[in-house]
Amino acid sequence: MAHPADRSRSTCAGGLGARLGTLLLALCASAAALASSPLQGARQLVLVTTADWDASQGTLRYYQREGDGDAWREAGGFAVAIGRNGSAWGTGLHAAADLGEGPRKREGDGRSPAGAFAIGPAFGYAAQADTAVPYLPMQASHRCMDVPESPHYNLIVDAREVGEAAVAGSSEPMRLDLHAKGDPRYRLGLVIGHNPDNVPQGGSCIFAHLWRKPGEATAGCTAMADADMEALLGWLEPAAQPRFVLLPEAERARLAGDWQLPAAQEAGR
Repeated sequence: MAHPADRSRSTCAGGLGARLGTLLLALCASAAALASSPLQGARQLVLVTTADWDASQGTLRYYQREGDGDAWREAGGFAVAIGRNGSAWGTGLHAAADLGEGPRKREGDGRSPAGAFAIGPAFGYAAQADTAVPYLPMQASHRCMDVPESPHYNLIVDAREVGEAAVAGSSEPMRLDLHAKGDPRYRLGLVIGHNPDNVPQGGSCIFAHLWRKPGEATAGCTAMADADMEALLGWLEPAAQPRFVLLPEAERARLAGDWQLPAAQEAGR
């Protein structure tokens, strides 16, 4: 694997750049027309599976392939925790017709969004990170807006730019260490492109981030150990158009063919 310093960092024209400020949580890819499979064009896949809709624990495995139609090859895997109330269908790269039975994601429901989503950018407390994924260093003034009535809903904003009044009511400071007695959870993380149109009450601020203790469930994100996050960030390549998929096992089995998912044995069964 090439060292991240030797790899070019990707950006989206008209989207994410070096300038911090208002940040749309979805990548440019999430605005593209849906293909028959939400994994069309993806050569990297991060797959989280859980036992059922109400499970708060799961397994994350990541895969790579040469191209569409080729077999996925597992590159690693580890245990994760998801929403304290399990998961629910979210809004991402998958078509509405793909949704089966199961709950629908809503703001504050304590469930992680299920489906297929774009990945990135990365964020954290340090000035830089060992990853090829575009990285955003967070400051004490950065917040993710989880207030449905806000025009900045589901966006990461900098209060120095939008004003303190604009971030009133947000419960998502991006420097948890400074706002919550050294909380390490956002020391390193990734944005998951859920609710790309920022529909009020549709669910906001969905990340992959660190856990404070093994297995601790989240408010709707996917949490993991520090070393596992670092390995995942070191592996991801924006040019490979990586996707994040979270599904209960029954839904993974149902959608495996249509979505070009890894075979059951490759998904850890």
